[in-house]
Amino acid sequence: MHSRTRIKICGLTRVEDVRAVVAAGADALGFVFYPPSPRFVTAESAGALLQEIPPFVMSVGLFVNIDEAGLQAIVSQAPVQLLQFHGDETPEQCASLAASVNRPFIRAYRVKPDTTAGDLLKCEQSYRKASPLFSGLLLDTYVDGFGGSGKVFDWSLIPKELAPRVVLSGGLSVQNATGAVSQVRPFAVDISSGVEAAKGIKDEASVRAFIAAVRLADNQE
Repeated sequence: MHSRTRIKICGLTRVEDVRAVVAAGADALGFVFYPPSPRFVTAESAGALLQEIPPFVMSVGLFVNIDEAGLQAIVSQAPVQLLQFHGDETPEQCASLAASVNRPFIRAYRVKPDTTAGDLLKCEQSYRKASPLFSGLLLDTYVDGFGGSGKVFDWSLIPKELAPRVVLSGGLSVQNATGAVSQVRPFAVDISSGVEAAKGIKDEASVRAFIAAVRLADNQE
């Protein structure tokens, strides 16, 4: 039996979905503060959704190329516990943004076909060096534009020494979750479109099936 993989369900927009995802056993809930996204929530609506989250379930805010004033305004209304930067932010910019609201952060790394294991290790090192608030990398698939890709990348690129610290994202589904966790053994997985009935609308049965698929991998020898 392996360690328990943490599970983040991202792109929550409705109270009933927040309640269902918490009840299903998710460890973290993600809220998208990027206006072009179909899963975008305002700070005001996110603030109301956060009221539904019990202790020890983490709230995560996804941001793309936001400035400090914008971030501070959102966090004052929607006090998410963890920041997720998904844009072109440099290590220094992430450090400054996180410090401005005193929140830890994770950095999305969009993996390209020519990305190497060394690239991933070097990236992690650069962000860790830049800020004590850095919590780790979220690995997603590179696509044009920002936000989730909904596509899988080559998991074999992830170095074994890095895997236990990363959040695996990009194209995960009920069908491939067990295999992904068994192969990579990441610290956490992150899914959004793979458990939706429509964009921004979660399907409770799919959420439960996804969590069960991850737990199946955790229970394998």
